[in-house]
Amino acid sequence: MTKQETFQKEFENHVKEGLTNFPKYLSSKYIYDDKGDKLFQQIMELPEYYLTQSEYNIIDNHKIDLRQLFQAPGGFDLIELGAGDGKKTKVLLKELIENQVDFIYKPIDISQSSINELSASLKNSFPTLHVQGEQGTYFAVLKELAAYNKRPKVILVLGSNIGNLQHPDAIDFLTQLKDVMGKDDILFMGFDQKKNPLTIQNAYSDSQGVTQEFNRNLLHRVNKEMDANFPVDLFEHWEAYNPETGTAASYLIATQACTVTIKALQMEVSFDQWETIHTEISQKYDDNTVEWLATTAGLQITKSYTDDKQYFKNYIFKVKA
Repeated sequence: MTKQETFQKEFENHVKEGLTNFPKYLSSKYIYDDKGDKLFQQIMELPEYYLTQSEYNIIDNHKIDLRQLFQAPGGFDLIELGAGDGKKTKVLLKELIENQVDFIYKPIDISQSSINELSASLKNSFPTLHVQGEQGTYFAVLKELAAYNKRPKVILVLGSNIGNLQHPDAIDFLTQLKDVMGKDDILFMGFDQKKNPLTIQNAYSDSQGVTQEFNRNLLHRVNKEMDANFPVDLFEHWEAYNPETGTAASYLIATQACTVTIKALQMEVSFDQWETIHTEISQKYDDNTVEWLATTAGLQITKSYTDDKQYFKNYIFKVKA
């Protein structure tokens, strides 16, 4: 079975499990196909969506320090989980290449189209860069990272992607990263910070409705890939941020009662009016929470960087001595 066939089977199993659960859920990671990728690129350009610009600001302001921190005498492997379009990473790549640093870049993303587009873009911008792109989920790829042990590796997880995980799952993820890291390896990871609740709420519920179409792409994919008949326009996007827990949660809400047939799975799913499908969480953090997550996972924070508005932070982690 090819990687694509395996991924498709995982998607089908997930849909069957999520839509027979109560309350219903579908993971946002399945939003990303060609259409989903393009919609997310639009989201990153929205004025309300501060996350991308904040992290770009961090990397641009501290690229020299990061280069000096990452480079190693015998070279290193730069491995990025959830590479996307690479907009922020290109700032770092340019800094490394212009200073003739010896490294290989391995971008990993759940979307094959993202990997293809990023690889083509990098070849055009940086012809000498050695790129080894690969499709895969974080947890599947982690098993392979242990093989990268001939020289130091730097693992990038940008965009506060860890925020899509509940704290126990985040600790598990960090623990698995720690388990494939050597004493000279570095983890560079972004964490969106707690801030004005309205700023967070607006970032995930933009006035142009792009986030709604992005979230709805989950249903479009089920319709297209599993021969289903979701009345997509009847499902509205809803965002709810809880400043006490730091959790922003996204939902699709059925505005009318309906029954959906998913032929490929030989199942019918009924929705009551105002019933929800939970699609995503986006966790927000402070230093104490990140310290707790890291320590529990066997990592230690050695440095952190913030943007000009102090909306976002990137932390440097190493394996706890």
